[in-house]
Amino acid sequence: MSIIRYGIIGSGMITHSSADAIQKNDQSQVLAAWDPHKGRKNDLCEKYNIPTAADSAEAVLNNPDIDAIYIAVPNKFHASWAIQAIKAGKHVILDKPFALNIKQAKEVVKAANKSDKIFALGMNQRFVDSCQKIKTLADKGLFGEIYHGKAFWRRRSGIPKLQTWFGNKNLAGGGALLDIGVHLLDLCLYTIGNFEPESVSGVTYTKFGNRGLGEGNWGISDRNPKLKFTVDDFASALIKLKGGASVTLDVTWACHTGNPGMNVELFGTQAGATLYPAQVYRSSDIAEYDVVKDVKADIKYKHCCRFANFTKAILGEEEVCTTIEQSLAVQKILDGIYESCKTGKEVRIKK
Repeated sequence: MSIIRYGIIGSGMITHSSADAIQKNDQSQVLAAWDPHKGRKNDLCEKYNIPTAADSAEAVLNNPDIDAIYIAVPNKFHASWAIQAIKAGKHVILDKPFALNIKQAKEVVKAANKSDKIFALGMNQRFVDSCQKIKTLADKGLFGEIYHGKAFWRRRSGIPKLQTWFGNKNLAGGGALLDIGVHLLDLCLYTIGNFEPESVSGVTYTKFGNRGLGEGNWGISDRNPKLKFTVDDFASALIKLKGGASVTLDVTWACHTGNPGMNVELFGTQAGATLYPAQVYRSSDIAEYDVVKDVKADIKYKHCCRFANFTKAILGEEEVCTTIEQSLAVQKILDGIYESCKTGKEVRIKK
C-alpha cells in the first residue's frame, strides 16, 4: 500500500487534531513539522510521534521524501505559504480561510494551475456523518427545490485567545466570519449544490473582544498586549444565488443569546432538513407531520475525514471533495460581506 508522507507548516491548536488524523490513517504519515515557535513545534512532534522537528520551513518544503504539505498558519500567510509549497512541487492542503481576499486566492490558483499537484482547502464540516447524510438526500432530490438555506454558529463566549493573532486584523483579516462563519457558509452551499453567488448584503460588529470580553478556550499562541482586538465578533449576511435561491448566515464569537450552537437548515418545496443533527421535515399522509430523526442515507466519504479524502485523492482513489472553484466562490462571498458592511450597500458578485 502506498503511503502519502506529509510535512506540516504551523503548530497551532488546530494542527494537533490534524496531525492526529494524518497519523491514524494507514495511508498517510507526518514526517516533519515546522513552526517559528520552537516550544509548540517540539510539543507537536513529541505528542504525535513526528520524527523531525525541522529547523526551517525550507527544510520541510525541500524534503524529497515529503509528498504533501499541510498549512495551518495565521490567515495573513495562507496564500504565500501555499504558493511556496506548490512551487516546491508538493500537494497542498490549506486550512481555511483560503486567503485574506480574492486577489490573493487567485494568485494561489494561478500557481496551482501551473502544477501537476493537487491543491485544496480542507473543509472539515463537509465530512461530518450527519451532514453527509443530508447531502446525499439533497443530491437525490428529496427536498425538491431548495430555495433557502439558513446557516448559523452562535457562541456566547467563544472568542479565540485574546491578545493573539486571531483578533488582529492585520494578521487575521477578519474575525468570526473568517474563523467559523466560513465553515457553515461553505457547508450550506455544498449541501444545496449551488456555488454561484450573485449578490450579498452583510454587516459585521465588534462588541465584545474590543472590551476584553467573550474569550473562549481556543488557541495556544502566546499573548501579546500590543495586538489589539480589531476584527468582527459578530457577522450577518444575506446571499442571493443564481436561480433565485438564498442563504442567510449568522455567526458570533460572543453575544448574549438564548440559542447558542451551530446548524444548517434547508428549506425545500418537498421537505426541509437540519444537518446537526440530521433530521428531515415533511408533510405526511399518515401523520399530521413527519419529523424524521433517524435519517437513513448512504454517505460518500465513509472515513469522515478531510485528510483521508486528500490522501486518497493524491493516490487516485477519490476525487478531492473541496474544489478550487468552490473555494473561490466562498472567498468572493466573504469579501462581499465585508465590502457591503463598509459601504452599506448590496454587493454584486463578479464571476
